[in-house]
Amino acid sequence: MDRDRAQEIIDAITMINVKYHGFPVYLKEINDENETAVVFPLDEMHHEQEVDLNGLYEEGP
Repeated sequence: MDRDRAQEIIDAITMINVKYHGFPVYLKEINDENETAVVFPLDEMHHEQEVDLNGLYEEGP
């Protein structure tokens, strides 16, 4: 996923569906230093992890 689109999703008022290698996640923040994002699975909100932006994709409208 493009860094700018990831930031737009974070800033969006409505929930936008994002997946990381097929798993639905919530984007929390972006780390510009190493092109990663802090996310957590929607079914495990306490399990934050840092992932590569390239593994993230937006699903559907």
